[in-house]
Amino acid sequence: MRLIQTPTNTYLTLVSTAGILFFISFIQYPQYPPETWFTMFAIAGTILLLNYYTILLPPKGNSLSMDSSVYLACLFLYGLPFTLSVLFIYSLVFAIMQRNIVWWKHIFNFSTYALMIISSYYSFIFLGGTIGNIHINNFLPYLIALSCYFAINVMLIGVYFILAAAESLESVFKEIIKETLSPYLSTLMLSLVLVILMDSNDVFGLFLFTCIAFLLSLAFKQHFHLFKEISEKANKDFLTGLNNHGYFKEILVEEVAAAKENDQPLCVVLLDIDDFKKYNDLYGHIEGDHLLQEFGLLIKTAAEQENFIVARYGGEEFSIIMPNTTCQKAISFMNELRKKTNDTYYKGVERLPYGCLSFSAGIAECEKETYNTSELLNKADQAMYSAKGQGKNLVHIYNQYSEYSTQRSLSLEKELEEAEHQLRIFLSKDVYTYRHSKRVYQYAVDFSRILTLSDYERKTLILGALIHDIGKIEIPRDILNKKGKLEPHEWEMMKMHVTWGKEIISTNKKLEDLIPLVELHHERYDGNGYPYGLKGKSIPKLARILCIIDSFDAMTTERPYQKTKTFEEAIIELRTCSGKQFDPQFVEPFIAMIKQQDNSMVSHKTEQLVI
Repeated sequence: MRLIQTPTNTYLTLVSTAGILFFISFIQYPQYPPETWFTMFAIAGTILLLNYYTILLPPKGNSLSMDSSVYLACLFLYGLPFTLSVLFIYSLVFAIMQRNIVWWKHIFNFSTYALMIISSYYSFIFLGGTIGNIHINNFLPYLIALSCYFAINVMLIGVYFILAAAESLESVFKEIIKETLSPYLSTLMLSLVLVILMDSNDVFGLFLFTCIAFLLSLAFKQHFHLFKEISEKANKDFLTGLNNHGYFKEILVEEVAAAKENDQPLCVVLLDIDDFKKYNDLYGHIEGDHLLQEFGLLIKTAAEQENFIVARYGGEEFSIIMPNTTCQKAISFMNELRKKTNDTYYKGVERLPYGCLSFSAGIAECEKETYNTSELLNKADQAMYSAKGQGKNLVHIYNQYSEYSTQRSLSLEKELEEAEHQLRIFLSKDVYTYRHSKRVYQYAVDFSRILTLSDYERKTLILGALIHDIGKIEIPRDILNKKGKLEPHEWEMMKMHVTWGKEIISTNKKLEDLIPLVELHHERYDGNGYPYGLKGKSIPKLARILCIIDSFDAMTTERPYQKTKTFEEAIIELRTCSGKQFDPQFVEPFIAMIKQQDNSMVSHKTEQLVI
């Protein structure tokens, strides 16, 4: 097999070549007595056994071999040539036994171990360590040698994953250290235990260590299987065997994060069995449970073929996560599933309105600016209710320019009244914030008429503008009303108002859609804002719009700690910060609106003078 030259294969070749050259340079074959050769083969056999009986670690089932303990014990007791000889014997036997593994993997693994062993040996000798009996004077050299062994291993494997997966240096090394540091260092420390055991009787000590490692492997295997069994029970729906609601949300958070990081499409589907209550009323809950089980199996079978993730969302509702899937592919899959559901006979469905089993489904696609999974699920939910409202047995894609009117939605006027009531708490504490919020609200009303926004987005922007600074109620009055520049610690407290605002409105279910505007209206387009330092379109669109409106009013009106700008000066500031603090897409439309309003006011005053 010939390797195609890629950065990964070039790296493998370099490491393999370096490992072999170092091995040849440092290996020696003195005239060992027969008992020494016997010990070598016994140690090589122990390593083979330990690599077969690995230790399984929850939660991911990563396997850990204790072979490194043996190599390091050999290094401390017998020196470098002996240890390299054991490595060579083991690698040769293992390659013969595992001929199905590609040859270059055997060479790369051998070279990696050779480099780790040689590096550890010379760090040990450099710090004054002596080969032979274990001694307290060697404690520091032991620790440095173990650390060097681990560091070389992380570096060699980490670089390979960086090249193979095209991931960032930081993320790869974080993941490796997080997953391996504790268990790996434990096995390295066990090398000192093995040294003590082998010091008195090398073969018997090796035998005892192997027995301990074997028993640990069995114990950890049982522990892992028990952990896996309990985890599956905790994550599965008892009735259908699908993922349950809680586990679905955990997976969704991970999948959304991965989709954003890798810039890949992702769709989420919520579907609801049509007229399920009527089916239950006709045949009873036991038959209803059977129907849920059979339908769950149907969607699971279809989804597994596409590597989609299915869960029972609750009652007769189900959910599907579709990684690396566009809306077009998602609706095609869901319509095929809908037809298959219609065509599959279930006991008693002929008495349902359509004469067959049907469902209504809503699809939402994750976008760069999607705030969180709740927003994504809310969009899928709105699309599903739209499908229900248009006659059922339909699949709808969420469209931001379409209004999904549901009975659960309140009118804009009623919600504004409720938000205004919450805002009045500023009257007694901070008249500046109250007036500022009212002006920002009016700007949002005017600007939303100019922009191409859905009714839902317009309502959210207006409500968010009205209560965006509600978190300032938690800031001491003396800081809010302070004249002059704020101290650093005061400024840090002032920045906390976005977090406190989020906490305040999170207690009201009706206002949860406003959380992104309250929490993120001080994020900057260039990534230098707060509280998270989000950048570009990773900031929700409405929060980017609100940032412009909020900043303009803050610049042009009286503030306790800031000098007021004229409209002309503020417009210059908006343009200067376009692409830095503000999204350039919305800066010029906002400026055009301000100029038009300003001209209208001037014209109105002129008419009054003429009259």
